Amino acid sequence: MIDFPTPTRIQTNGITLSVHQAGPKDGLPVLLLHGWPELARSWLNQIGPLAKAGFRVIAPDMRGFGASDAPKDPSLYGIDTLLADMTGLLDALGIKKAVWVGHDWGGLIIWPAALLVPDHVAGVIGVNTPHLPRPPVCPMEMLRQRYGDDHYFVRFQELGAPEAALEGREEDFFKFVFARPPKHIPKTLPPSATHLLNRFADFTDRAERNIVVPAAERTHYARAYAKSGFHGGVNYYRNVTANWERMEGVDMTVHQPSLMIGAELDPFLPPVFMDGMEERVPDLQKHVIRDCGHWTQWEKPEELSALMVDWLLKHEKNLRSQ
Repeated sequence: MIDFPTPTRIQTNGITLSVHQAGPKDGLPVLLLHGWPELARSWLNQIGPLAKAGFRVIAPDMRGFGASDAPKDPSLYGIDTLLADMTGLLDALGIKKAVWVGHDWGGLIIWPAALLVPDHVAGVIGVNTPHLPRPPVCPMEMLRQRYGDDHYFVRFQELGAPEAALEGREEDFFKFVFARPPKHIPKTLPPSATHLLNRFADFTDRAERNIVVPAAERTHYARAYAKSGFHGGVNYYRNVTANWERMEGVDMTVHQPSLMIGAELDPFLPPVFMDGMEERVPDLQKHVIRDCGHWTQWEKPEELSALMVDWLLKHEKNLRSQ
């Protein structure tokens, strides 16, 4: 593993992003997009293998996270804005197209990128987050009806309250959220499993053996979020309805070569969600990492890196020609 690259600050789409880069400048560009509540550092264990294999790695703290700019206005976190951040970043680096890789919320950006800004997308790698069809009704209403008003997506719509519940308890929060997954995932989650803020309010401590991210790494997260606040990441959730409306009428077929990597024990994005993806992604390969929960980059770093590198090497000529 190489050291985590020192970031550079790059202006794009009216903001400045903190961007970590590695690998040869003439390598196939690979853009790594993290989820919530993470940072570019979530790709720490993948950057080295990708760079060593000859790829040009670009891992930003996304808008609202870490050392990147974090506007307060929730309307500045919609899908078109997030895509413009990334296409502007590629333009600033002199890159026409990249392979877009996303985990969690990053995954909710890469699949729309293939549809809405295809001229910038050579290929797609989804980690945990599959490409799903647009639901027939608003996702927020579906979640509220199924899991109640305490589902964290629903609670995150309230301005200020989620941030207040998390800020000041950063070290506790990352102990809480990076929990090791249970051995078995039920077919149907109980509503209480999605009541993140309620569960965190009752949280006191967790043994290190039951946490998947090392203590030293959690310190990086806690310090970053203590400085930036939580509003940026929470604002992504405040655009779920707007993003759903934006995708109305969009052809959901991804034409770029794609890889989908699921995790056996992810309770919120189980591998069953990958079923039928071929209907929307004709050029698709799928893998499921066994005995792995939601935090794949930390739980199974070597296996994830190997899957990514192998697929990229096998498809490099095709990806460069896209």
